[in-house]
Amino acid sequence: MHVETLNYLLGLATIVLQILTVAFLAVYFLRHQFPDLEGIVSYLRTWGIGIAFLASAGASIVTVVHSGIFGLPPCPLCWWQRAFLYPQVVMFGIAVLMRDRVIAGYSIALSIIGLMIGVYHHVLQMYPTGSLPCPSEGGVSCGQILFLQFGYITYPMMSISAFAFLIVLMLFVRSTPRAL
Repeated sequence: MHVETLNYLLGLATIVLQILTVAFLAVYFLRHQFPDLEGIVSYLRTWGIGIAFLASAGASIVTVVHSGIFGLPPCPLCWWQRAFLYPQVVMFGIAVLMRDRVIAGYSIALSIIGLMIGVYHHVLQMYPTGSLPCPSEGGVSCGQILFLQFGYITYPMMSISAFAFLIVLMLFVRSTPRAL
């Protein structure tokens, strides 16, 4: 598969992820007003950690494929975003095996930090050069856009979308009633 085809598919997948994130967030906030949403709420409470494992593993694989196979070097801010994504694959994998829902809070914390780095990175790329400081020193510039689909989807936007999706899923997992 050519990198252009993969990038187009990743752009589409990012849009789908953004739509799901907004829809799930709406369900989360409207769940008490509309009892008909209980089926979706129950599904996300039950399968949220497994879905999060697949989403974080998929996002991690994409980063490895782009840098390892296609040779697109990550900048320092990309590495920081990866630092808050990669551990979540392991956490979710263990949580699925152990049926542990406690990790929701840890995932939210990691995802919020990763999301904030992603927002900074996206703004750095989309606004004029020099508007924000770039932490690279002689390496790959954080302001350089190596991936752009549909006029706004960049690597940082994909990261933002993944972290936002994980946060919303973990809101459902965290809201699961505990057995007494």
